[in-house]
Amino acid sequence: MLIRSKAPLRLGLAGGGTDVAPYSELYGGTILNATISMFAYATIEPRQDGKIVLNSIDKNENYEFQAADSLAIDGNLDLHKGIYNRVVKDFAKKPFSFKLSTYVDAPPGSGLGTSSTLVVAILGAFAEWLGLPLGEYDLAHLAFEIERVDLNMAGGKQDQYAATFGGVNFMEFFKEDKVIVNPLRIHDKYLDELAHNLILYHTETSRLSSRIIEQQSQNVMKKNIRTIEAMHKLKEQAIMMKEAILKGELDKIGEILDFGWQYKKHMASGITNPFIDEVYKTAIKHGATGGKISGAGGGGFMFFYCPGLTRSNVVEALKKFGGQTKRYEFTAKGLTTWTI
Repeated sequence: MLIRSKAPLRLGLAGGGTDVAPYSELYGGTILNATISMFAYATIEPRQDGKIVLNSIDKNENYEFQAADSLAIDGNLDLHKGIYNRVVKDFAKKPFSFKLSTYVDAPPGSGLGTSSTLVVAILGAFAEWLGLPLGEYDLAHLAFEIERVDLNMAGGKQDQYAATFGGVNFMEFFKEDKVIVNPLRIHDKYLDELAHNLILYHTETSRLSSRIIEQQSQNVMKKNIRTIEAMHKLKEQAIMMKEAILKGELDKIGEILDFGWQYKKHMASGITNPFIDEVYKTAIKHGATGGKISGAGGGGFMFFYCPGLTRSNVVEALKKFGGQTKRYEFTAKGLTTWTI
């Protein structure tokens, strides 16, 4: 028997960072994101020998343990271990034996929500196997708690909900971890045009997002006016983006992205650097009307809106930086699980 799952990665189109505490607790956060045809995958193979095998195919890491109530969090596949520990504690109430294999279509630090999406995929596979009573909100919230509370990993809340629900969503974040996911009904031709015009460019660099996020949180706690005002503007950006996409006013997308990018850079140091700035300027020079770095910043993927026939010019111009343009489509489905 094989238990499988997959969950989609996401593009944070607007409002990024406002889902991170303490800002979301103090002022409320607003995000617009969309899932894409890149995924995190998990496969569970039940075993009868009292062993636990954890295998990350893309990271080329493989570990074997004796089944126990809790696996040590020691820097080696901690996401996998943290999920198992929580499942035993909250549901199974005893150790169990299995092999867990995972794979993610994008590298860590890419800005597409890889870690949180992987948590959702693994947790979904356990829910499928063990019949855990988890609805979409329950599963997304549990994934958030495992990553942010149990494992103390810095970050926001949007990624777990995007991976679980899928599609294009306008998300609202409130005090006490309350989240409302509002799915947007968008005409297919608008989504097709958006996917065609929105270039996803991997800079072939990575970054440790937790450092940027921790500084952003510190700035809010210290009541840094520049940071807080920038995040207020990003909430406005999410509303602007929602209206433009729903109405099919796609020519506004680039300027809305640029509006957000100019304020995002004020949230913390390290979000941009001379290399990222040069990539951005080059894309604009060759026809893009706006863009941003995906995720917390500092590296990973960037994306640019290229209206009309400018796409090919921008793709060609970015080749000199050594990165890669990634083809994708928007996806409507979130977490999917099945048993073979």
